[in-house]
Amino acid sequence: MPDTAPTRRAAPAVARTVAVLRQLGRAAEPVGVNQLARELDLVPSTCLHILRALVEEGLVAFDPASKRYTIDIGILPIARSAIHRNGFASLIEPRLTELSLGFGGTAVATQLTAGEHMVVVALSRAALPFRLQVDLGSHFPALISATGRCHAAFNLPDAGEAELRERFERLNWDDAPAFDEWMADIEETRRQGYAVDRGRYISGVTILAAPFFDRAGRMTHSIVAIGISEKIEAQGVADLGQKMLAIRDEVASMHVGGG
Repeated sequence: MPDTAPTRRAAPAVARTVAVLRQLGRAAEPVGVNQLARELDLVPSTCLHILRALVEEGLVAFDPASKRYTIDIGILPIARSAIHRNGFASLIEPRLTELSLGFGGTAVATQLTAGEHMVVVALSRAALPFRLQVDLGSHFPALISATGRCHAAFNLPDAGEAELRERFERLNWDDAPAFDEWMADIEETRRQGYAVDRGRYISGVTILAAPFFDRAGRMTHSIVAIGISEKIEAQGVADLGQKMLAIRDEVASMHVGGG
């Protein structure tokens, strides 16, 4: 018999459970059974069965008063374990500290998930009054802000304008750029190798992102610098971008599979 790829067996119960966890993780507030079932196209009784099992395991919390569910702290040890075992995170952390102290802001590293989100896997904050509220495990849409420009530039080069426009219009910004401006920013990101978001995602805040690539040339991670716009502009956006690319190249040379 010729060699064939392993058969991928469907596990619908597992897929539905993971979908429930991801949807609750994305939700800004607790969600009721019927709403969650509609969002995931599930039968309400099936959704309820999954939720009750997750509550029993401590991964989901239930509020008897509101009859709503939310992600619970039981998920944290699992997430922390995954992050701590992440070789990329251990390599990038000392460089984030150096970067953060150098420009006086917040430096984070993110990883792209299969669910089209960027998840924070490492971070460092300078000792300043201004701090962006971001924590390990925080996640953001893959196309938002500077990381989103990198994702679009390097992972979606063949995406059509209609597809990109449809996905762009679902994003939430403090000061959304025009679609044509966003597309121009993506082209600029391809040219210079890193992306800049000047107050679009968060007003008054400039965000830079430099991508990491796997051997196939796909962006898998990013290093991100976040700070008050006036301060970053005074120090020089281009200089900061080049420092981030240098850090990226150094870490990528040591990180097998991520660089």
